[in-house]
Amino acid sequence: YAPPPQGAQGYAPQQNPMSPGEERTVGLSAHGIAAAATFFSAGTLGFVAALVLYLMYKDRGPFARAHTANALNVQITAGIIMLISLPLMLVLIGFATYGIAFVMALVLHIQGAIKASDGQWWDPPFTIKFVR
Repeated sequence: YAPPPQGAQGYAPQQNPMSPGEERTVGLSAHGIAAAATFFSAGTLGFVAALVLYLMYKDRGPFARAHTANALNVQITAGIIMLISLPLMLVLIGFATYGIAFVMALVLHIQGAIKASDGQWWDPPFTIKFVR
């Protein structure tokens, strides 16, 4: 567990800050729960899981905030691609783009969960940073 990188200072810690181990667990859970929700709902409920975890833990520590924000950003990016894919399904290419977004979200969440469990800071590739 290393100190937060330069851009991770935007949180206001609560009275009960989390230990580094708890923050790693939250980061792992954020990616794992969002990946499971994405998988079992064909990509539709991962956003809800990531948003709830972000809102619950964003002020508990910089590492937890970074990983919950990453999980939410992965879900927002994948959701945008999936929404764009829906009308494209009329010309058949949407089925491919929806599948690619689905697999991309799962792979990025697995990578994020591994990084979080190792206590590493991580910014997911191919993801727009809506939430910091």
